[in-house]
Amino acid sequence: DAIPSADQIRITTSLKSQRGSVWTKNKSIFEHWEVEVTFRVTGRGRIGADGLAIWFTEEQGLEGPVFGAADKWNGVGIFFDSFDNDGKKNNPGVIVVGNNGKLLYDHQNDGSTQALASCQRDFRNKPYPVRVKITYYQKALTVLINNGFTPDKEDYEFCAKVEDMVLPSQGYFGISAATGGLADDHDVLSFLTFQLTEPGKEVPTPDAEIPQKDKEKYQEEFEHFQQELDKKKEEFQKEHPDVQGQPGKLFERFFTDDLFETVGDRELRQIFEGQNRIHLEIKQLNRQLDMILDEQRRYVSAVTDEIAKRGAGFPGQQGQVSQQEIETVVKTQEEVIRQVNEIRNSVAEAVRSISAAQHPGAAAGGYDTTQHFNDIKEHLHVVKRDIEHLVQRNTPSNEKSKCPDLPPFPSCLSTMHFFIFVAVQTVLFIGYIMYRSQQEAAAKKFF
Repeated sequence: DAIPSADQIRITTSLKSQRGSVWTKNKSIFEHWEVEVTFRVTGRGRIGADGLAIWFTEEQGLEGPVFGAADKWNGVGIFFDSFDNDGKKNNPGVIVVGNNGKLLYDHQNDGSTQALASCQRDFRNKPYPVRVKITYYQKALTVLINNGFTPDKEDYEFCAKVEDMVLPSQGYFGISAATGGLADDHDVLSFLTFQLTEPGKEVPTPDAEIPQKDKEKYQEEFEHFQQELDKKKEEFQKEHPDVQGQPGKLFERFFTDDLFETVGDRELRQIFEGQNRIHLEIKQLNRQLDMILDEQRRYVSAVTDEIAKRGAGFPGQQGQVSQQEIETVVKTQEEVIRQVNEIRNSVAEAVRSISAAQHPGAAAGGYDTTQHFNDIKEHLHVVKRDIEHLVQRNTPSNEKSKCPDLPPFPSCLSTMHFFIFVAVQTVLFIGYIMYRSQQEAAAKKFF
């Protein structure tokens, strides 16, 4: 089910029960090697399946039940398992499983009984491609992972390591994937293989790596191509006799047209590259939007299930809960409106106070205060005159007026007590006027 394209290979599409794999045609003869794989695993669901595997085996495992490849392999498989079969909540994860060609992969336990090393990493629906670096050097297998959260290609972190691991001296590299009841798109963007050489040892020459039969075949193909080229040259010279004797200019024109681009070609290339980048960004935004919509649907589904459970456990209260929530919201809004009205009234009162203080008629405040003092004095004089008249009327003419003895409840008031009362009242009134003046001055300074 693998689908190749110009920039990637889709090992499996997001359809149920798909299997796909890609293998090298020739065996690798490297004693020590390193592979760098770039891939994407994307799906609409919160959980995906089944996963992706990177292989180094003695024979090609073209199709089978182990992530799309054959079982009982002789070599090693690095499995990127998306689905949690054993229910231990340790997926998505990376598992390293070795095999001597006799073991059957334990699907039900996610290979935990056969794993030589493992780590738990989430490689699904990442903003950038996930990168894996697998190194086999001196019987030690190391797995490093770039989790796809940053565009930095060298941001690897350690995942797993297996010591004393014996692999076939020659084998095939491959990558496979499979889907089950759930499905993801498994896309491979690159698969790079490197030979590792021990320090101090010379790198084998290319001639030593190519078999003699292949060299002879390539030599025959080169000679055939050279003959075809000579024929094309002769035909061109026959069709264009005017350019005979000037092959240098002819080739100069051809190479100039091919190697140097014009201003228009450069602008078109830049426009195409810009559109290509915009297209990639739109695809990325579309994937992120799909993820957000999926999470939203999941949350809505969870809330709906919870409300349904409450309604089933407490019949007739679902509508009541909704009514209570509505009343709470209404009360909250009324409280907010009340507080806003209070703030507005306070501001209006402050504005009125400032306007009154800044009004031209405010200068008459001193006159009003003086008039108020005069009124108080006049009333005090009237009260004093009435009290003296009463004392004189009740006292005989031949006796000196004096205040009687203080009864339990005094029936008259002495002059001293009267003036003390007047003084206290005057002090309180002056203090109130000063306090009010300070308040108005502070309000003016604030505004």
